Amino acid sequence: MADIKLFNINGKVKEYQSGNVTLEKELQTVIENNMETFFGVTFLASEYKTTDGGRMDSIGIDENHCPVIFEYKRSMKENVINQGLFYLNWLLDHKDSFKVLVIEKLGLKEADKIDWTMPRVVCIAGDFTKYDESAIKQMNRNVSLIRYKKFGSDLLMFEHINENVATAIPDTDTQTTKTKSTGKTFDEQLKAADESVKTLYQDLTNYILSLGDDISENHLKLYAAFKKIRNIVTVVALKKKLILNLPIDITSVTFEPGFSRDVTNIGHWGCGAVELHLQNAADFEKAKPLIDRAYNEN
Repeated sequence: MADIKLFNINGKVKEYQSGNVTLEKELQTVIENNMETFFGVTFLASEYKTTDGGRMDSIGIDENHCPVIFEYKRSMKENVINQGLFYLNWLLDHKDSFKVLVIEKLGLKEADKIDWTMPRVVCIAGDFTKYDESAIKQMNRNVSLIRYKKFGSDLLMFEHINENVATAIPDTDTQTTKTKSTGKTFDEQLKAADESVKTLYQDLTNYILSLGDDISENHLKLYAAFKKIRNIVTVVALKKKLILNLPIDITSVTFEPGFSRDVTNIGHWGCGAVELHLQNAADFEKAKPLIDRAYNEN
């Protein structure tokens, strides 16, 4: 794998020397304290104990309300992927334990939003082998490989190496699976939409995925999420239109009645305070510059 070099070009050019061999507890603490900033995940617990005596390195819940397990690969010999998958399977068998944890940390309201359709494992290491990258492609689970490098004492870089996006896990909890207004999940909403809306969604999907090979498409309970490490666009499908939410600065957007609005203080599905309503190709063309911004800024 090609190395990444970082240079200071202020005056005489100087290369920063990188280090990544051993992931120490100090780095795990930095990640846990800044998990929201780094990965869009709310940190819940460190060294979370399982009933079989295991310990998850870190556990949190992401912006889509899905559980996220973090495992740190401290040596090249450590099989952190299998370890993370073991804990993920345990978590799927002990959903009540996770809900109790969310209630303790965030309250009952947030616990009621938990989405079990796309739980995932994030593996963080100084490097991964080609076998690690190949292995996750064979698994029907959501696994992200994140490489880190430390430059000097105050620069930390994360590189999204690979991600496997599995088919959504059916949620047997009908109270959380169904929406109050439509009684339908996202896939059911899209299926019930007009043909023109289905075509518009396909065009939107093709455009977003063309922005970079680091984007994945996830169909959650209530909406679709296009994401890099964090969400860049979320989409709700209605019969006559698509509703997009983008995580960009509302003060930099000129809102247009009927097409866009600020939903900062308005309840909505999806992530992002900038909401767009797409009913036709013309709306889609107007949305493209904002979608580009969401990709570049997140």
